[in-house]
Amino acid sequence: MSRNFLFVLASTRREGNSEALARTAALGLGSECTQRWLRLVDHPLPAFVDTRHGGGYAPPEGNAKWLCEATLEASDLVIVTPVYWYSLPWPAKLYLDHWSAWMRIPELDFRRKLQGRNLWAVVVDSDAADEGSADPVVDTLRRTAEYLSMRWRGALLGHANRPGEWSADARALAAAGSYFSRPASP
Repeated sequence: MSRNFLFVLASTRREGNSEALARTAALGLGSECTQRWLRLVDHPLPAFVDTRHGGGYAPPEGNAKWLCEATLEASDLVIVTPVYWYSLPWPAKLYLDHWSAWMRIPELDFRRKLQGRNLWAVVVDSDAADEGSADPVVDTLRRTAEYLSMRWRGALLGHANRPGEWSADARALAAAGSYFSRPASP
């Protein structure tokens, strides 16, 4: 079965540590898998306004429509993100906020279409491996998968601060080689 991987790059820094780690992990994907790499800051979304208890939501337009369609085309969605202040960076948070609207637009059928799809994460923080600063990010994404009945495939964690330091994280490098070939959890 052909799989379509959408790598959603959430960093505001181009070619940062999380992207480099994700690209290393993606080398392990077979030729039967397609890869699409999408940098959120290159496709800015409008500010999110929660109108679910008011007038509802209009179908997405412009970049929002394009991002929604790209999301729905993926069998495997990979959120690639650094940890910013123990959380997701603003492009990722805004993207997920828009999911809240997209799943409430009946003609998109967003929530049903995401059911059973795979959600992965590649997360790099600047703390030591056992400090847990990536935990809030991982928990947010895991809970997102659970809420939408997606298959949570876990997080590939790396630790780096300055650009390029990801390559010194031997544990992350070892895990990257087989990250996308891990069996799904029940």
